[in-house]
Amino acid sequence: MSAIANASRRTVLRGMMGGAAVTLGLPLLDCFLNANGTAMAATGAPLPVVFGTWFWGCGLNPGRWEPKTVGANYDMNIETAALQPYKSRINVISGMKVFLDGKGAKPHFTGEMAILTGDVPRETPNYASLDSIVADQIGTKTRFRSLEITGTGKPTDSLSRRSASVLNPAEISPAALYTRVFGPDFRDPNAADFKPDPRIMVRRSVLSGVTDQREALLRQVGSNDRVRLDEYFTAVRQLEQQLDLQLQKPAPLAACSSPAQPADAEIGTEIDNVVANHKLFAQILAHAAACDQTHVFNVVFGEATSPLRRAGSAMTHHILTHEEPMDDKLGYQPQATYFMGRIMESLAFYLQTLDSIKEGDGTLLDRTMLLAHSETGFAKIHALENIPMFIAGGAGGRIKTGLHVEATGEPVTRVGFTIQQALGVPVENWGTQSLNTSKPIGEIMI
Repeated sequence: MSAIANASRRTVLRGMMGGAAVTLGLPLLDCFLNANGTAMAATGAPLPVVFGTWFWGCGLNPGRWEPKTVGANYDMNIETAALQPYKSRINVISGMKVFLDGKGAKPHFTGEMAILTGDVPRETPNYASLDSIVADQIGTKTRFRSLEITGTGKPTDSLSRRSASVLNPAEISPAALYTRVFGPDFRDPNAADFKPDPRIMVRRSVLSGVTDQREALLRQVGSNDRVRLDEYFTAVRQLEQQLDLQLQKPAPLAACSSPAQPADAEIGTEIDNVVANHKLFAQILAHAAACDQTHVFNVVFGEATSPLRRAGSAMTHHILTHEEPMDDKLGYQPQATYFMGRIMESLAFYLQTLDSIKEGDGTLLDRTMLLAHSETGFAKIHALENIPMFIAGGAGGRIKTGLHVEATGEPVTRVGFTIQQALGVPVENWGTQSLNTSKPIGEIMI
């Protein structure tokens, strides 16, 4: 390993584990940054911006998620209360709609495609998704152009696409994602079906493969960086331990029988399992961004026809939004609304995870721009008006935050257009027909 005086943002720890090469990226240390922690010491370039999408299906209840006041100093509403600690870092966008231009709407599909592609196709989308457009601008110099995950157990539950015919499949297993990010960086070109076993990777610990370099690095850096590296290495090992627990066979119960041990962690649509796996995904993706392995990530917490369900129940969130009666006293569907609360809590955990990674005087959340959105307003009627959308994080100072922007009747594409302009995509307008816009959300632009 090179001396720390010659270390750069690309410095990594490399080692061998079980005959496979492993690479461990490093977070942004003080020795990589200028005195103010605002730029790279070697080049003076600003810290790289990170972009992500975070999607959930079946919207939120109108009147219960939008802040009561417009502009700054707003408070989150009842269903978004979990986001309150981060309100100064979140822009809430309410009131926007999808224009159909005479096309028939496809429930739970039209809205997400309008937001992410600027178009409302009836079947196959005709354009690249927003994240791919952004990745062309900020994701070409990292190990992973983008990383996609889903909590549903279906790799096809991804909203990221390069074109009409190229979908970027989502990773369904936290253990497998861990292996991709922290595992072997070599792929044998003669072994087309080669796939490292995530169980072996997790149980042997990537950290053990880079022990000597890790100890040498700790001796070379300053006290602040030693603390930060110790926190980072501890977090990586805790992830390994959590994943290892999920891979272990549970203790036998005399009254219980099972056809076979599952091949991976408990993956499926039961809400508690989705939440638990999301927490692992959040930590892995955050560290992947912090270590410059990717600048773009995409999370599908639950796909558009939200299959989330409680343990022991076949009733899904989606079915409840359509079939559960409105409670006359409450004014909403309590069982369906339960899932909305769990979804917002998980989004808050994602923001907390990004904010927990310190970088100079700020955090990873400060240089991240996260678009969190659903595909419908009021799911019971497949409404394409007032679709919940949030822009979280500071994007490295490229946007203002802490605002509620009420844009009633405006096209949803203004959000995607604003994101592209803020992140440096050379675009003058975006979207098709009535969704075409050249008008960014000026309130949040710098």
